[in-house]
Order: sequence, then C-alpha cells, then structure tokens
Amino acid sequence: MPVKNRFAELLPEITAWRRDFHENPELLFEVHRTAGRVAELLRGFGCDEVVEGIGRTGVVGVIKGKTDTAGRVIGLRADMDALPIIEQTGLPYASKTKGKMHACGHDGHTAMLLGAAKYLAETRNFDGTAVVIFQPAEEGGGGGREMVKDGMLDRWGIQEVYGMHNMPGIPVGHFAIRPGAMMAAADQFDITITGKGGHAAKPHDCVDTTVVAAHVIVALQTIASRNVDPLKQVVVSVCVVETDSPAHNVIPQVVKMKGTVRTMDPAVQDFVERRIGEIVQGTSMALGARGEVAYARGYPVTMNTPENTDYAARVAKAVSGHVDTDTAPLMGAEDFSFMLNERPGAYIFLGNGDTAMVHHPAYNFDDSAIPFGSSWYAGMVEARMPAA
Repeated sequence: MPVKNRFAELLPEITAWRRDFHENPELLFEVHRTAGRVAELLRGFGCDEVVEGIGRTGVVGVIKGKTDTAGRVIGLRADMDALPIIEQTGLPYASKTKGKMHACGHDGHTAMLLGAAKYLAETRNFDGTAVVIFQPAEEGGGGGREMVKDGMLDRWGIQEVYGMHNMPGIPVGHFAIRPGAMMAAADQFDITITGKGGHAAKPHDCVDTTVVAAHVIVALQTIASRNVDPLKQVVVSVCVVETDSPAHNVIPQVVKMKGTVRTMDPAVQDFVERRIGEIVQGTSMALGARGEVAYARGYPVTMNTPENTDYAARVAKAVSGHVDTDTAPLMGAEDFSFMLNERPGAYIFLGNGDTAMVHHPAYNFDDSAIPFGSSWYAGMVEARMPAA
C-alpha cells in the first residue's frame, strides 16, 4: 500500500482546492464558503450522503463500500478553519482577507481528505462505510465537541475515528505517532487580586496588589517544580497581567491575570486546578488581599488508543516506509480529543518539511505532502475494512 498512483494523477486538482481554501480563509464556525465548497465537491464525487450543518457548520460525507458484510464504520476527520493572523508569505495564492490566514495547514488537511473521498467514491474497494468529517472551529472554538454533541458519531454509527495534522520539522512523507497521550489538555484561568489602592508615596496605607500578583505568579511555578511528579508533564503559564490604573504613581486596587494550564494526565489536571485556587487564595490572604480564580476546562488530552495507533502506524509505514511510533508528545492541544473521548481511534502527524512552524505568519502547507496524506486517509479505510 505505497502512495497510490491515483493521488499523483489527482495532485494538481487537490492542490488547486487547497490553494483556493488558502486564498479564502475563514475563522472558527464562520466557515460557510469552505463548508459549502466541501459539500459541493463531495456531492460531485458521488458520495451516498452529504449533510451540512453538523456542529453548526461541519460537513459529513458518507461513502459505502462495494459490500457491507461486517457492518464496520470508520470516521476520518479534517479541520477547516484558519487563524486571525496577517499572512507574510508573499505567495501568489496568499490570503485575500486581511487578518485571516491558513497558518496551521487546515487548508491542506481539508484538501487531502477531499482527495481521499474522491478516490474512495471512485473505487469503493472496501467492506463497510467510510464517513468523512470536515470540522469547523478547531482553533479554539471546540468544533469537535459541537459535532459530537450534535450526535454525529451515533447518527452514522461511527465505530473508530482517525485524524491527521501536518507537522513542520518532520520530512515530507514521514509520519509520527505514539500510543496514549499525544497532545495535552489545555485549560484557562482568570485570576483577580483585590487589595487597597492608593498613592505610590504611601504604600503602608495600601494593600499593594502588584506585589501580591508577583508572589502569586512565582508561587504558581512551584506546581510544576515542587507539587507534581517530575515525570508527569505540566505547564502553568501566566500570560496576561492587567491593573485598573495606568498611572505611574497609583498603587492599583485590582490586578487581573490570565493564563493557561497544559497537562497530559487527567489526575494531574484535577490536581493543578485545585492547587491554583489554593495558591491564589492563600498567598493573597497572607498579604492582606483577596484572590479569586475562574478556571475553565478546555480541550481534553488527545489520547490515542494503543490498538488503533498500531493500525494507523501500519498504514503509514505501508504508504511511505517512514513512521516514528514513539514521537514525543506535544503540549499543544487539539479538539479531535472530543471525538477520541467517545470512540477508539488515533491521531497522526504528517511531515511538512523544513517550513515555518504552524501559527507563524510565514507558514505554508507543503503541497508535495498531499499524496502521502490522501493515501493514508484512504489506506485507513481499505486496511480496516478490506474488501470481502
């Protein structure tokens, strides 16, 4: 099962889809043009069913194999949304919309899955049903969660789900995967420190919230260094600090902070949430202030099922001959995790070569990766549901 010749033939067409998506980026759930084009193409391929509006603006296509003796249903997912970034590539097909850019390669993911869908609809050389999932709002909106809440998995009886993401720094055509935790859970917190404001010349008459905030920031770093097993991953980052006064000579009454927590273990995630509250409240109280925390759970850990990871790795090996099955986990987050929470499956990286990192204004998806990605998507269907 090497790279399929059909995808070499289709490469100019798939590349054209990809560059069209790149020129016309859309954010979060507002992917109406992209979703409409995806649905139009799927219908043109002859999919047995195409449904729009799943999870608000997601698209689902259903492709039945020549036979269905086993009754197996495999889901393949790609994300469609872009980022609020000003593009700096200078490409002839650069974004036409200022302030929006496909800086994470979702244009490539969508195009590769469309290529696989076209091939599968042409050949139908499998025993079962392939469900192609085009998801909005991966970049912070939780589109995967919304598609699951909309009943997608049950509606089409999806039994396994597989997803892919390009990765700069890995050679084009090479794959990387691991069983278990692949990407982190990402939570957010908002901290409010309330003290007693006043004149900077009279700090003794105040409760200086900037000093309290400084102690809180330092204390929060002890969660990773002194509270959590050093063999378990955790990152606590305070990313925003704001006061209620812009003046040089005013001690603020209130300081607000915002940040993120990234973990790979649900038990560690629970502990860190509790510990942040204890540190903020205890430190603030010790210094005469009041500390409050609002903690919001974000994307869960992206957890690859070991058996399904093995299936995904075997197909990747067959496609390219190059697959790292023990790649290091990443502390970034991915909302394909909501689908993996409901069904067994796996998430794999596909090399994008020596390019700028994702979320960078100079990033660009490498179109030479398309035959490998489309072959892997199609190969997962044919390998997991071989023709009877």
